[in-house]
Amino acid sequence: MRVRDMSQPSSNEPATAVALWLVVLMLGLIGLSLVAVTGPMSALLGSGAGVVHGALHGTVAGLFMVTSTIGLFQAYRIFAGRVWNLAELQIGSVINAAMALLTILSGNWIYIPYRATGGPRSHFLQVAPEVHKVFFEFKEFAALFSFPLAVVAAYLLVRYGGELHERRGLGTVISALLVLVFFYFVVTFGLGAAITKLKPV
Repeated sequence: MRVRDMSQPSSNEPATAVALWLVVLMLGLIGLSLVAVTGPMSALLGSGAGVVHGALHGTVAGLFMVTSTIGLFQAYRIFAGRVWNLAELQIGSVINAAMALLTILSGNWIYIPYRATGGPRSHFLQVAPEVHKVFFEFKEFAALFSFPLAVVAAYLLVRYGGELHERRGLGTVISALLVLVFFYFVVTFGLGAAITKLKPV
């Protein structure tokens, strides 16, 4: 019986990784369709002025939560030297970077109703300015770190991924980048979730 050397990538890895991500995408679309068809939109979105902004940002941030968590697991696998499917890591890291960008873009879009007259910004500046400074000003800039970190991790995996077994330091750097992406995401996601409880847009 032949046992494949797990340290060497197989020839069908790219196709397997693409198929895996397509299955995840299809499951997500099916779930989203079921929610959209069965749930009243007014109950799903709410009645505020920025409900569409908030729903889009929440959805994208939820997807980024999934990809950054997978990225954290990838970081562990890379650091431990357990890279069995390089194409899966490469495609996953590119998707993670794309979700970081979409989360930041949708977050900037939701900032429009936040800063509008009579919006949450005006409320917090009058009632509790520290909430605005920490929950939004700090969060806004901390969130921006996730995208360049994810892009660098994806670039290193795509460009130099084949050298992970020979260059131990490369794997350590990529692992650290993916952990930092997760860290900045968790901090900003937690602050964003908290602010919606205090004063939704």
